[in-house]
Amino acid sequence: MADTPPFHSTATLVLAALIAVAAFAARAETSAPAQPAATPGAMPEVVKAVVAATATEPAVAAAPPRCAAPTELGRLGQPLPRVARLLAAGRPIKIVALGSSSTAGAGASSPAASYPSRLAIELAQRFPRVEFTVLNRGVNGEETADMLARLETGVIAEKPDLVLWQVGTNAVLRDQPLSPASSLIQEGLARLKATGADVVLIDPQFAPRVIAKAEAEGMVKLIATAAKQYGVNLFQRFAMMRHWRERDGITFETFVSPDQLHMNDWSYACVAKVLGAAIAEAATRPTASASVQATRNQ
Repeated sequence: MADTPPFHSTATLVLAALIAVAAFAARAETSAPAQPAATPGAMPEVVKAVVAATATEPAVAAAPPRCAAPTELGRLGQPLPRVARLLAAGRPIKIVALGSSSTAGAGASSPAASYPSRLAIELAQRFPRVEFTVLNRGVNGEETADMLARLETGVIAEKPDLVLWQVGTNAVLRDQPLSPASSLIQEGLARLKATGADVVLIDPQFAPRVIAKAEAEGMVKLIATAAKQYGVNLFQRFAMMRHWRERDGITFETFVSPDQLHMNDWSYACVAKVLGAAIAEAATRPTASASVQATRNQ
C-alpha cells in the first residue's frame, strides 16, 4: 500500500488542480463550442479526486507528554540497603505494593497497566540479570486501618524485601480527621521495619477530587513527617503530579481518569518509570553519598 501523502503534498495537489481547472475553463470559453450548463453542485473530476485524497488524510494524533519529574521529586532521600545487598549478589527481589485503589489500578485499562505491573517491567529492564517479583496488594476503597488488618497475611507473610505503601487518599476523601491516620501509619511503619524490609511511603494523588478536600495538604505533610520519623523513604507522588499540572501545564484530562480521582494508563506508567529510576538509584548509591544524604535528612 502506498504511503499517505503528507499534508504539504496534498495542499500542493489541491493548488495544482485548481490551476488546471481554471486553465481548462479559460481554453473552453474561447475555443470550445457551447456546452449545456453544468449541473448545480457539480465538481470537476480532478478536484473531486484531490478532495477525496484530502478527506482520507489521517489526523495527526497529539504526542503524549514527556514523563518527567524534578530531581528532588524523583529521588528517594535514603538508600535501600536490603535491595542493594540483593542486587549486588544477583539474588531475587520481592516487592509488595500495599495500598488502595490507586495501587489496585482503578482507572487503568487493564491490570497490566497498574503501577505495580509497570514497575516490574521497569526494574526488569534496568536489572535484566535479577529476578523481580512485584505483588499487587491494593484493595479499592481501603483506609489505613483496613490495610493494617491484613498487613500480616497480605504483606509480612510474603517476606518482602521492599514494601511500597500508598496510603492516605481515602481518609481525605471521606473527611476523616488526621490524628487517627497518623497513629495508624506509625503503627504500620513500626511493624514493617521490624521485618527488615526496606519501606517507601507513597502519598495521595494530585487529582481534582482530592485537592478539593480541606485536609489534602495536611495528609501529605503527615505522611512526610511519619517517613522522616521512622527513617523510611517517601515517594512524593502528590508533588510530582502537581508539577505536571502547574509547572508543565499538562491537563488533568491527560493524567487523571474521567472520574476526576483515579490515575490513568499514562500516569500509572509515568509513576512506575520515575519510581523505578528512584529505586534503582537508591539501591546502587555509593555508601559515602548515602551517608552524606542521611546526615542532611537528620
